[in-house]
Amino acid sequence: MLRTPMPFRAAEAAGRPRIVHQAGEQLSVVADDRVALRLRLSGTGPVRLTFEDGEGLDAATALPALMAAFEAVSAAHPDQDRIGLDLASAADLVPALRAAGLAVGDGDALAVHAALLWQRPEPWLADPSRRDFPAMPVMTEGRRHPLRAPKPTGLLYRRFIPWLGQSVAFRAATLDDVDRLHRWMNDPRVDAVWAEAGSRAKHEAYLAGLIADPHMLPLIGSFGDEPFGYFEVYWAKENRLAPFYEVRDYDRGWHVLVGEDRFRGRPYVSAWLPSLMHALFLDDARTDRIVGEPRADHVQQLRNLERSGFARIKTFDFPHKRAALVMLLRERFFGERLWAPNPPQAQPARGDDATIADRALGAAA
Repeated sequence: MLRTPMPFRAAEAAGRPRIVHQAGEQLSVVADDRVALRLRLSGTGPVRLTFEDGEGLDAATALPALMAAFEAVSAAHPDQDRIGLDLASAADLVPALRAAGLAVGDGDALAVHAALLWQRPEPWLADPSRRDFPAMPVMTEGRRHPLRAPKPTGLLYRRFIPWLGQSVAFRAATLDDVDRLHRWMNDPRVDAVWAEAGSRAKHEAYLAGLIADPHMLPLIGSFGDEPFGYFEVYWAKENRLAPFYEVRDYDRGWHVLVGEDRFRGRPYVSAWLPSLMHALFLDDARTDRIVGEPRADHVQQLRNLERSGFARIKTFDFPHKRAALVMLLRERFFGERLWAPNPPQAQPARGDDATIADRALGAAA
């Protein structure tokens, strides 16, 4: 049975919202105020989905609704690596599901594997076509690297977080965000790590430079409609980090600033951290590694990053700090289902932050 309260919101980034409702074993996927699909959920380990009304469904109509149902069930059961499928009444859908990587096996062994489901760009990426950008080598300041896709504008990624009952989203930062970034950078707690306190003009020039840099992607993170943090995502091959390890063409790195105090707790970190990693792996299917370079003496951050799937590779000297190189592998992220806190926590009452904080895991900002 689903362990998260319904309704579950899915497919908010790539298209119109689809809401998954539960009544006992019955699941209904609702889009545009009408039921698009009905399924029955049975079992606890493993769980299994059965079509209730599969007759006459075409793939174009059914696949987005099925994705919503799969996401809801997988999010509710992050301890399970697959969802069994009974498609006897909708056999015509099997070829399309196989082609999308959403059905593996045959007969009673037919299943959707979580590691494949969560690598589909839908429903989380606002523009799933970004991951299809072709490869061509170019040179920038003496560094050979792939030509990068044009940077996104507006929304990049959105995901519903069942243990918070709201969505986390990342969008491209613009110069309209300067006042917010200026306030955050001048927070003493932030400045102790970033050392970028200063005038509004300084921060406007800083952000404008990043927006113009094709290898950097500044992002604003929000919970619901409320911005909470600033993120800098970069291609490692063109970054100052590249000379310090055997960098690959599609390695991605990141920095984080959580600007609003009430979003610093573990229930929120366990939402934004894996969601940002998920967004980066989805943004380009060739990205197999995500790297970071936190301060080598930041023991708690390193411990929490390791708990979140990052391996500590080595310690090295940047010109401005002694750093630790950490790395997260695509295979580990999806194979160990690290988009959810581990071990999965029971759903607390909404707003019960103490209960959530006791159970959720993640890296401290």
